[in-house]
Amino acid sequence: MDNSAPMPVDRPVLLRRAIALEWFTVAWMIVEAAVGVWAGVAVNSLSIMAFGIDSVIELASAAVLLWRLIAELHQHAAFAEVTEQTARRLAGVLLLALAAYIVAGAAWRLWNRSGQNFSLAGLVIVVIAVPLMYVLAHRKMTLADALESRALHADAVQSIACGYLSFAVAVGLLAQLAVGAWWVDVATSVAILYFVIQEGREALAGEDHDGEPSGTP
Repeated sequence: MDNSAPMPVDRPVLLRRAIALEWFTVAWMIVEAAVGVWAGVAVNSLSIMAFGIDSVIELASAAVLLWRLIAELHQHAAFAEVTEQTARRLAGVLLLALAAYIVAGAAWRLWNRSGQNFSLAGLVIVVIAVPLMYVLAHRKMTLADALESRALHADAVQSIACGYLSFAVAVGLLAQLAVGAWWVDVATSVAILYFVIQEGREALAGEDHDGEPSGTP
């Protein structure tokens, strides 16, 4: 009788699952970025525009992590890790620049008392993004734990932040539809600042949610 413990799933299998998730993330972020930027410009919405720009930054980060996972699968992880850390810091700078853009834009609109028009396309994309980011984050967390990957864990945290940001924009758009007040877009933009700044700080620090330094793939 064989009493040996069951063999764990091979690391290459886990890496392939993570790669598939990142391919899906890249594809979805392309949709988010395109619809977000287009809808933001179309209805003069600072919050939707910020959502679209955040998606562009997340797209770049996801693409780098995808490349990094593929490199590890082919046993070239060391060089990929250096590139991934550099890309995360760049993403952090861009996210903090986005935060500055939101602050400046909100101040300008308060000064001019100008707001947005309602966007159905914007509402649809953020409503879809909320549950989708939850599912993606959960699956990435599971794989990150199995792979002991801080990089994938950080990406999962970014997906969580994107979900919260999407929820805030959705609430703002529904409030705009119900109230029609010019200041709703400004209020929504200020509300999503926290998530953008948090993403930027974590990316610059190169840390996971527990504050452990990034170093494990």
